[in-house]
Amino acid sequence: MSTRIPLASARPNRLSLAVRDSNTMLRRNLLHARRYPSMTLNLLLTPVMLLLLFVYIFGDVMSAGIGGGGADRSEYIAYLVPGLLLMTIGSTTIGTAVSVSMDMTEGIIARFRTMAIHRGSVLIGHVIGSVVQSVMSVVLVGAVGVAIGFRSTDATALEWVAAFGLLVLFTLALTWIAVGMGLISPNAEAASNNALPLIFLPLISSAFVPVDAMPGWFQPIAEYQPFTPAIETLRGLLLGTGIGHNGWLAVAWCLGLAVLGYFWSKAVFDRDPK
Repeated sequence: MSTRIPLASARPNRLSLAVRDSNTMLRRNLLHARRYPSMTLNLLLTPVMLLLLFVYIFGDVMSAGIGGGGADRSEYIAYLVPGLLLMTIGSTTIGTAVSVSMDMTEGIIARFRTMAIHRGSVLIGHVIGSVVQSVMSVVLVGAVGVAIGFRSTDATALEWVAAFGLLVLFTLALTWIAVGMGLISPNAEAASNNALPLIFLPLISSAFVPVDAMPGWFQPIAEYQPFTPAIETLRGLLLGTGIGHNGWLAVAWCLGLAVLGYFWSKAVFDRDPK
């Protein structure tokens, strides 16, 4: 007499398989990043250098322009750091696109397809690994900001938690988009080029100057792209400035990009290899 295994008892096995394989892929990606840190360091240097450049070279001029004539570099540091934190996320996720493209073109994905592993664990490992690296990069850039004078004395514990949650959610959204860019790229160079908007968009946001100071025809573009609402929300949480509609707009952008990136990446990854 045969014994039937209830369906409910099979589900934990599939879930445990997915968790186990995703954890293995996460360790693989973190080990790879530790052995080859040059790309992460190069991408991380961009926001750090921009932070130092705009504070110590352009700081007085930018402070005078934003402050209505009074040069106060400390105010500009406070204005600048939240935008640079989000730019750091965009820079770091470019490495994810390159890493995914290398896996696709160097044959390791084809090897994984022949093994008894959870199919989605490869992408999940890349995503979680990128989120971990991005958070570490944000902490480092934030430490540089604190070292040169950034202070957030008015933020409550709840606002700090909300700020951290926003950074993680924004990282998750951009990472899934970067994974999709890496999957469609024929090589690592193309992946890096495809992911350039993740660095370019912060430059045309409110990261460096207020949207109101931009040309009138350009203001809607700067105001409603993904980075500006997230930057203004982070400023509001850390500095006590007004958030307004930027809070729900930032969350909407994050959720929309995460869902879009996930289904895009899944569709590309599930295609049969040519």
